[in-house]
Amino acid sequence: MHVSGGEAVLRWRELAAGDTVLLDGFHALKHALRFGATIPLALAADKPAVLGLARDLAPDLAGRLDALLTPVAPATLRELVDRPHPTGVAALAHPAPRAPATGGAPVVVLDNPRHLGNIGAVIRLAAGAGAAGVLTTGTVDPWHPAVLRAAAGLHFATAVTRTSVGDLPPGPLYALDPAGTDIRSVPVADGALLAFGSERAGLSEELRKRADTLVALPMRSGVSSYNLATSVAMALFHWMRSIG
Repeated sequence: MHVSGGEAVLRWRELAAGDTVLLDGFHALKHALRFGATIPLALAADKPAVLGLARDLAPDLAGRLDALLTPVAPATLRELVDRPHPTGVAALAHPAPRAPATGGAPVVVLDNPRHLGNIGAVIRLAAGAGAAGVLTTGTVDPWHPAVLRAAAGLHFATAVTRTSVGDLPPGPLYALDPAGTDIRSVPVADGALLAFGSERAGLSEELRKRADTLVALPMRSGVSSYNLATSVAMALFHWMRSIG
């Protein structure tokens, strides 16, 4: 629906109170559009500048963005969004949480993750690597605005949802643990789940019991850990190398 700048505040607040998520910035909107998100409202504090970005970085979307974006004053955008993105773009989209397809590419499982930026970075990695999706356990919503911002809108490019350890899909579960077998010697089977513990506590006992195999990332002696997103990247790269 097209709205004028004067109608934007009321329309935004009506939509934000319902079943929508915030797409914060040009890249989040770009990716959401490319991967089929339903976007009822998108705002730009400097529409000509945003369309210039589109011509440079996403020419496939320039026409759609021209039709979709409603220009608003920068002060209006600041009123509607706590921390406007430097690109001056904000949009609302209908979330699309779904369970990943199983049996092919691996599913990334984050066991009670706590850091919103880490979750977003993992979703971005999963989308880029072609993983089947990202499942999270625990209380953090993987569709939180800060997660969407860190993922640059790539939730719509892969399956992302929250579940419990007891409801994980079937398939061989490889849990990352320092005491495990070096992952370089372990082929990742089709339909695998790659599970990573929380940043502070590591794997929960429930997930450890569900695991079929404990695997470890190679690490120099004296270094205690990797960042969560780095660990996921290393494990997915190991899988990507195995499929050529």
